[in-house]
Amino acid sequence: MEKATVALNLKELIYDKFKGFKRFQILILLPNGVEEQVKLLKLELLKYDELKYWHFIYGDQQDIIKVFNSLNTKEILNTDFATNHVFIVDKERNQRGRLDERTEKEKEKNAPVYGLSSYDCIEISEIKNVMSDDLRILFTEYRQKRKGTFNSASRRDDALKAQNNEKN
Repeated sequence: MEKATVALNLKELIYDKFKGFKRFQILILLPNGVEEQVKLLKLELLKYDELKYWHFIYGDQQDIIKVFNSLNTKEILNTDFATNHVFIVDKERNQRGRLDERTEKEKEKNAPVYGLSSYDCIEISEIKNVMSDDLRILFTEYRQKRKGTFNSASRRDDALKAQNNEKN
């Protein structure tokens, strides 16, 4: 329940917007023993809408640490095995994010390139704008793949070339 704000922000700004897309789901990994707290959280979330594509999965603490450590992030779990950050994982189990998350001012000043691999659900603008855009890109890729018009390797190559051109 301490992360109720995180869950409510995620529900209102991401889940409600994307729940109609095929293959979209939210998965929350929780330690065993918090099932009663999750019931309370579900009641809060259900006040607004159903949770058909929202899943709560339980595991032991070591499994949660193992999954979290497999993600590309500099974030850390707190002592309750929680974080304000969420991750986009595509249907091939690849973590999604951004290669270059610098602002225009940072680019003008030739600041070092840094990426984005997780989204802070306390930062409304980050999930409303950045995460939402990244999910739209992912769903556009899925549509293009179905139509046979998408080439992931060339998209990534183009992004890396653009990044290198900015450095030079």
